[in-house]
Amino acid sequence: METTTYEKIGGEATVAQLCDCFYARMDSAPQFAELRAMHPADLQSSRDKLFMFLSGWLGGPDLFVEKFGHPRLRGRHMPFAIGIKERDQWVACMVLAMEDVGIDPAIRAKLLENFFNTADFMRNKEG
Repeated sequence: METTTYEKIGGEATVAQLCDCFYARMDSAPQFAELRAMHPADLQSSRDKLFMFLSGWLGGPDLFVEKFGHPRLRGRHMPFAIGIKERDQWVACMVLAMEDVGIDPAIRAKLLENFFNTADFMRNKEG
């Protein structure tokens, strides 16, 4: 049986840490100001949803689907104006979070490609 990315990176604890690092960086770094402005003042709900989504997306328990149904990522992100700048801020923040958590560089490179493609698919405005 093939090992999932979820298992390779350390499972639930690592995914939780990744989400914590992502939102801590987004909340505190000036270079992510536009991305931060798209989120509520209290980031806990956003953090929890990312954790649930990434859990299933990485091959672990499909927590988001169990609680909310199909992710419908593009539809769920339509209320937010997402362009290249917002996409790049999200990806850059995730890159830093993956480094903070210590995800293996080879896995990190593959995840970066997938994160970029997913974030690019969320774009709904020019520029």
